[in-house]
Amino acid sequence: MKVKWKIRHHIKPGDIGYLTYLHGILYAKEYGYDQTFEAYVAVGLAEFVQSFSSAKDRIWLAETNGQIIGSIATVGHSKVDAQLRWFLVHPNYRGLGIGKELLKEALQFCKERKYKVIFLWTTSELIEASHLYTCFGFSKTEKKTHKIWGKKVTEEKYDLHL
Repeated sequence: MKVKWKIRHHIKPGDIGYLTYLHGILYAKEYGYDQTFEAYVAVGLAEFVQSFSSAKDRIWLAETNGQIIGSIATVGHSKVDAQLRWFLVHPNYRGLGIGKELLKEALQFCKERKYKVIFLWTTSELIEASHLYTCFGFSKTEKKTHKIWGKKVTEEKYDLHL
C-alpha cells in the first residue's frame, strides 16, 4: 500500500480530542483496556497543552489527507531529562516506516535541546514498540505489574542516555 503522509508539529483544534479518542479506541480493541485508559491519556494530553513550552516540549502528528494516523511527543521534565509519550501509529498504517520517522524526529529534538536522558513508559504487550525502542538504543530499566485500565498490566520503563 502506497500512502502519502507527512509529519507536522503544531497542534490544531480537535487534535487533542482526536488523539485521546484514537488511543482509547485502539487500546480497547488491541489490548482490552477500559475507559480509564482513555481518561489517563486525556488528562496527560490536557496537561501537556496547558503547560506547553516550545523550548522543552513538542508533539509530532503523522497525517494523510488531513487525518491523524500517528503521534509522538516529547515532554521536558528538567533541563536534562525528557519523556516520550503518546507514541502511536494507526494499525492501518503500520509497517510503512511512520513509527521510525516519528521516533527519529523526537530523538533529534531531544538532542537539539541537549537532554541527557530520554525515558518512556510502555507495556509488555507492545512488543513491536519495545523492539523499536531497543533498536534506537533504549534499555529497559524498570517494570511493575499491577491492575490498571481494567486489567493486569506490566508497565515497562525504557531509558536512553544521549
